[in-house]
Amino acid sequence: MNKLSSEVSEFLDGLNHPFRKEIEKLRLIILNATNDLTENIKWNGPNYCYGEADRITMRIQPPKQVQLIFHRGAKKQEQPKERIIQTDSNLLTWKENDRAVITFKNMTDIEKGEADLIEIVNDWIKATQ
Repeated sequence: MNKLSSEVSEFLDGLNHPFRKEIEKLRLIILNATNDLTENIKWNGPNYCYGEADRITMRIQPPKQVQLIFHRGAKKQEQPKERIIQTDSNLLTWKENDRAVITFKNMTDIEKGEADLIEIVNDWIKATQ
């Protein structure tokens, strides 16, 4: 089943982005990591929601790398005392206990981190439901 949003595909088609292959790979990894995620455009990049709640946003500008921002939505919330998920992965850079970033500089980074990324996506969605 193709879960890719045509809205996002059309948006990306208009960009001629140098990391298009990497973006497409990440779209598939995220959407296939767990059921129940939908894809739309938010903050000029692909965005992933659980229900109606934004959870993962892809930062694709400036076009030097691709970042995944893991969050609990646009509104500031009270900070949990501990990080929202526990992981041994080195992919996440924590900004706050409920916000973290993964940076990919090339396809090799994505391929090497794919298994960890799938686990992080699943853990994040479970922790923020």
